[in-house]
Amino acid sequence: GVFFAPPELTDEQKEFQATARRFALEEIIPVAAEYDRTGEYPLPLIKRAWELGLINSHIPESCGGLGLGTFEACLITEELAYGCTGVQTAIEANSLGQMPVIIAGNEQQQKKYLGRMVEEPLMCAYCVTEPGAGSDVAGIKTTAERKGDEYIINGQKMWITNGGKANWYFLLARTDLDPKAPPGKAFTGFIVEADSPGIQVGRK
Repeated sequence: GVFFAPPELTDEQKEFQATARRFALEEIIPVAAEYDRTGEYPLPLIKRAWELGLINSHIPESCGGLGLGTFEACLITEELAYGCTGVQTAIEANSLGQMPVIIAGNEQQQKKYLGRMVEEPLMCAYCVTEPGAGSDVAGIKTTAERKGDEYIINGQKMWITNGGKANWYFLLARTDLDPKAPPGKAFTGFIVEADSPGIQVGRK
């Protein structure tokens, strides 16, 4: 068989790995069972992860972030998950919400929405899943209709990690109401402020 030797970590990668491992051992593991028991959102741990630079690792340097790659993020995530996969999911979900903005957002959007997450420990959320459309993204029913310079979004999302704690959302909605429209052209991604009028956060 073919054997691939693991890559030799750089000093920087080893430092991130060690910091994440120490955080998991000393701060996550001692309280993980209590968070599981109560279902309380682990905000103190998220704030601490932010202080240590273990969250928002993908944010580009142009927005004040570290601009780390996928491999470095995996090193950090692996160690955090060792402490508690639930806490790790809450922390790493930020990257899921940020990634569409990193990939497709313009410079103004990136600086506005990614930059604020470097300045303070904020959360964002990725809003795609719906009651009738989980992995079937093409089945999304949420619509966005243009009215002048704005869009009116109507619909329902569910199972949104950090949904009740997010500062802003990446949201996917149907902008072409023709059911025959190809999925690649039927949907548009939106950045939505969490305090926008009309948003209702459901029960946990």
